[in-house]
Amino acid sequence: MGSSSIERLDRMPVLFVGHGSPMNAIEDNVWSQNFRKLADLIPPPKGILSISAHWFITGTFLTGNENPATIHDFSGFPKELYEIEYPAPGDLALARKAVNLIGGDVAALRDDWGIDHGTWSVLCHLRPQADCPVVQLSIDSRLDPASHFDIGRHLAPLRAEGILIMGSGNITHNLRYAMMHLYNNDLSLPDWAASFDAEMADALVRHDDGYLKKALERSNGKMSHPTPDHFLPLLYAAGAANGEDKVSFPVTGFDLGSLSMRAVLFD
Repeated sequence: MGSSSIERLDRMPVLFVGHGSPMNAIEDNVWSQNFRKLADLIPPPKGILSISAHWFITGTFLTGNENPATIHDFSGFPKELYEIEYPAPGDLALARKAVNLIGGDVAALRDDWGIDHGTWSVLCHLRPQADCPVVQLSIDSRLDPASHFDIGRHLAPLRAEGILIMGSGNITHNLRYAMMHLYNNDLSLPDWAASFDAEMADALVRHDDGYLKKALERSNGKMSHPTPDHFLPLLYAAGAANGEDKVSFPVTGFDLGSLSMRAVLFD
């Protein structure tokens, strides 16, 4: 974080993380090692507001649980992964504040969700003591990209209160393609993934919000995201950032050949 700007020191960065496989929570690999290194780039937050690709539903909701459950929202993985608990407390005051910022006619509290693996598979490395309150924000599947970006913009004032706004998804995420090519022992990087990842990095550095909002309309965007759930958390993060933020990429690279693991820090 830049030490030359008092303004920058007075607000939390915004983070987007390519979370990839839930196995990153229990494996010691390049991705989990990089998740741990992210902690050195971010001041200790007073709370975390996470937008995970895995709470993609109809409606905009904030978790209102005092003790949110650890949700194991996957199947077919080793028993060890299902035994993970991430016992971070919730923060009802933060959840209510987020509802007010978004608008009570749009957002509401729910207590039937918790912390899913899009959040805890990152935070178990970033905040391993689970000592920071965590609230999740759902992604409304009915909204267009510009509306998701706008919700992020509404949440931006939380940065001045020590809240880390964290989007968790992947900049490229065509899981069917990845699994098919893994089965065929082909982990080469396809052109559509390489070009989309590079274009997003360029647009982020330039704070070209219009480009980001239209990204899924491009041919490589459609190939990178057959469904938009893993891309939209990036729009929340970009919306919570502003043109004064320096954009950096503390994690880059591809897993499974085509899955971008790029992390974005707005600071």
